[in-house]
Amino acid sequence: MSSLTQLLASHSRLLVLDAASTRVQVGLLRTSAPAVWRGFDDEAGTGTFAGTEAVLREGGSKLDDIGAFVFCEGPGSMLGTRTVAMALRTWQVLKPRPAYAYQGLAVAGRLVWTQSPRGFAVIADARRDTWHVQPIGADGRLAPLQRVAAAALPPGELLTPENFRAWAPPLRPAAICSYDLAKIFPTLGDGDYFRPVEAPDSFQHEAPEYKKWSAQVHSAATAPSK
Repeated sequence: MSSLTQLLASHSRLLVLDAASTRVQVGLLRTSAPAVWRGFDDEAGTGTFAGTEAVLREGGSKLDDIGAFVFCEGPGSMLGTRTVAMALRTWQVLKPRPAYAYQGLAVAGRLVWTQSPRGFAVIADARRDTWHVQPIGADGRLAPLQRVAAAALPPGELLTPENFRAWAPPLRPAAICSYDLAKIFPTLGDGDYFRPVEAPDSFQHEAPEYKKWSAQVHSAATAPSK
């Protein structure tokens, strides 16, 4: 794991892509100039590329100038995170560069904790009556990300990031917290939030399982009897 400070020192220019929520956010971070951030309410396939073009143009940079990519792997919109991963894989083919993943609930919790240190949990709907849970300790430390049944949400304060989709409300109320990366990233400092990845992809708690399919020619012999 690496910190934002380390990434900037090593790569000078970072392109940040986040489509985990309904608002696509793109940032250009540099060691020698202020950060440039843009947000779009368009769907990820539009906002990701429009945002990239906008921050690069405003920052007087080109895609080839980027030293490394930083992206949110989730949890959140599977379509959004996969769209970002697809874009990064394509750009890495054109010019190989490192990519670093972070988890949205963890960085959202960091901003909340820096504003008022305490213990709480940041949650997001994982569908099928389950929730992603990122516990934050009173000392600011992160416990492992979990997925739990709605009835098993932890006791204590619950927060959920703005603009994250929810298909059903949690059984206990959860207050809305900011997911504005322009405010979140300056609080990350030397925290180890960024994981190097060879092939950008969406976060999943477990690897997908596939069932073997056996082809069978339909004939009178295989047709169900009446």
